[in-house]
Amino acid sequence: MSRIAVVGESPRVDGWALAGAVVVPVTGAEEARRAWERLPDDVEVVIVTATVAELLGRRMAGRLAVVLP
Repeated sequence: MSRIAVVGESPRVDGWALAGAVVVPVTGAEEARRAWERLPDDVEVVIVTATVAELLGRRMAGRLAVVLP
């Protein structure tokens, strides 16, 4: 069974844990890169904040990524 992960600033992503998502709070570019690289293999969809999307850019290839408005 595949899972959903949410990566971004803590206040914007914390609530997703209530829905069963893998929540990965980050505070900067380096944390965002490490978080993306260390996502579990069974994560197929990643929801990211706009800030994380800007930081990661093309690195988000390989998984379905959805950017929060």
